[in-house]
Parts: sequence; structure tokens; C-alpha cells
Amino acid sequence: MQNDKIVVGLDIGTTKICAIVGTKNEYGKLEVLGMGKAVSDGVIRGIVTNIDKTIMAIEKAIAEASEQSGIEINVVNVGIAGQHIKSSIHHGSITRDRVDDEITVEDINRLSNDIHKIVMPPGCEIIHVMPQDYIVDYEDGIKDPVGMSGVKLEADFHVITAQTNAIRNINKCVKRGGLEIDDLILEPLASSMSVLSDEEKEAGVCLVDIGGGTTDVAIFHDSIIRHTAVIPFGGNIITTDIKEGLKVMQNQAELLKTKFGKAIAEEANPNEIVSIPGLRNRPPKEISIRNLAHIIEARMEEIIELVHAEIITSGYASKLAGGIVITGGGSQLAYIKQLFEYMTGMDARIGYPNEHLGKSKVEAIKSPMYATTVGLVLSGFRAIDERENRYMENQANSNGKRVEKGSKKGSEFFSKLIDRTKGLLMDDFHDKNEY
Repeated sequence: MQNDKIVVGLDIGTTKICAIVGTKNEYGKLEVLGMGKAVSDGVIRGIVTNIDKTIMAIEKAIAEASEQSGIEINVVNVGIAGQHIKSSIHHGSITRDRVDDEITVEDINRLSNDIHKIVMPPGCEIIHVMPQDYIVDYEDGIKDPVGMSGVKLEADFHVITAQTNAIRNINKCVKRGGLEIDDLILEPLASSMSVLSDEEKEAGVCLVDIGGGTTDVAIFHDSIIRHTAVIPFGGNIITTDIKEGLKVMQNQAELLKTKFGKAIAEEANPNEIVSIPGLRNRPPKEISIRNLAHIIEARMEEIIELVHAEIITSGYASKLAGGIVITGGGSQLAYIKQLFEYMTGMDARIGYPNEHLGKSKVEAIKSPMYATTVGLVLSGFRAIDERENRYMENQANSNGKRVEKGSKKGSEFFSKLIDRTKGLLMDDFHDKNEY
């Protein structure tokens, strides 16, 4: 059934709106069937500000992905980001009635559902409830309590909330675009599914997704998501700095950043000059690549400082053996890995969304700028928390075993019935012969 399942991820970003259609191949890898993208004019720092423009971009991206994949798209997994995203830790507990029975997945779901009912500040809604470590009868540090015996089950939950209006605006845009939302997922969680390995999540790792409007942070340790944050700066603010600092047009600033930009000014050649066309009847403008790098470095240092502050706030700064994984469009800036390492003192690598990718029709999706969209597709096949995946597998297996056991019992019953019938017929035959 998993092989026939088709999932569509829709990333409503600040610079682009992207849709990817994917399915699992026979090796369990993600195969991308089609991709569509459109320029995003109606989104600022992850928040929808112009509904009509956003709907038009969604329709364009979906039509392109549908045409390329040959599949009619009706249901999508959508990402959410923005400065309004908040995360907090809440404690929950339940007392079980049946002491002799072992703790089941149903008990865990009941505990999780209780957290969903907690009162949030006005205008906020819970989008994710993620269990940390469990406590069974005051015994703490339990990662997975299923199968244990105990009366009191407690846990700390990482609760992620979003602004109700931001969720409503996304829903409105998607519905008016003729689509239905299957799941709303926090974007750094989606990105983590496509670029992080299971070993990194276990060892401890910080994912930094540098998008156009925001920089998203997700921290994992012991394969559990421990901290999330959204920083309201991204690649677009660097472009604005270049535009104002060098007094050029917005599109020229973007081209300068992507073609000649460097995150470390010392790496730029001081003698290298780029000439760009001037405005009407004005001479061309000469731009120093070293000056350009200084502007980029100043803003990138500010973003990295904010990321480092989030790592320290999380309390996991000394436990991240996997270091930092940088992804998103902003990670393609030259020397960004080195600047992260220099400023945080942690190992870093660029995260490409090929962790679970098989062969694909579209080669472009291997770029870090599509990490979120690929992750949104992957979220249709597996949960962010590996414990949840294990529960689902066990449930599927036990259902299969029940069917097998049922059929075996049925066949035993019928074979016994046939044997008895044969016996009665033989007895009847002998009785007749005796007369």
C-alpha cells in the first residue's frame, strides 16, 4: 500500500511557492514524480500578507507539478513558519485504572490528547505536541514506556503553537486554490526529515534552515526533537542590505548576492570589481566584491549569533555531537559553513535533501532550497518521532498476525469438522454392513 501512496508537499515560502509530488519506490526511497514552483509575492517572513497573490502562485505551482507528474492534485501537506511560532515545555500525567496490564499506545495517545486540551493564550493554536522523556511511577528518563507496568504515566511535552490568524490565512489560500490540507507541519521539522540522518538525530544535532524570510532552528538529541525556534531574518534581508549599502536595484542586489556573494569578507579578492548597468542615461556602476562580502558578512554574523543564542537557550549546547547542519536557499552562500564553525565553535555541514531520495525525474530538488518541500512529502510516509513509526509498524504487524491466526483457527475448525463428518459416515457404513 505504501508503494501506491502518492503525497504532495506544498511549501508556501517567502521567495517561492513550491509543490512536489512523490511516492515511495520498491526500496523504500522517495521518488519525485513532478515539481512546480512560482514566485511568492504575497508572503512576508513566512506569513501570508496578500491572499490573492498567494492563491495565484499556489495554483501555478500545483498546475506545473500536476502536469509534470500526470497526477491530479487534491490533497497537500503544507508547511508553516514565521516569527509567531512559539515553543514551550508542558508536563502531563494520567493515572491508569488497570495496574496489571502493560502500558499501551492508547495510554500514550490519551496522555498526548490531554496536552492538546491545555488552555493557550488568545489567538494561539497548538500545531504539534511532541513527547520528550516519560516518567512511570516516578521513575524518570524513560524513552519508550510501551510494554512496561505502572499506575502513573507522566511526560514532558514540547508544544509548538502558531498564530490562529496565520493558520487561517494559509487554510484560506489552500482551499481557494481548490485543495485540501492533509497535515500542517512546522517547516524546520519538515526540513529535518529530508536532510538529517538517524545517527545525527541520536548523537545530537542542530538544523538551521535559512530561507528567504526566516531562519528556522530545530534541535534533536537522543532521536527526540528538543527545541524549535524561528528567527525573523533570512536571505531577503541580506539582499535589502546590499541594495541599500551599494545603492543598486533589488534584482541587481539579488544577482550580486547569488553570483558573487561570500560570507567571509577576507576570502573575497580586494581587486575584483563587477560592473553593473546604470539607470537610464547613467554610466555603469562598479561594485567591489570585497565591499559586497563585508555587507553579507555583517548580516550573516547577526543571524549566526541569534542561532547560537537559541542553541544555548535550549540547554543542549554541550550535547550536540552532530554539530550544525545548514540547509535552505541561504546555505548556498559561499563560505557559510566556515563562518558557522568559526562563530559557534561547532562542526557544520551543508544539508542536501538526498537522505531518503531515490531516482527522480527532477534533478533540481537535490538543492538545499527544496529541503522543506521534500520533507513535507516525506512526512506523508513517516512521523517525525521514530517512536511513532515503531508503534505504527507494530500495529500493522499485529493486525496482520490477527488475520493469520484467525485464518489458521478457521482452517483447523473446518478440518476437524471434515474429520468428524468422515468418521460419522464411516460408522454409518459399518452399521449398515453388519445388518
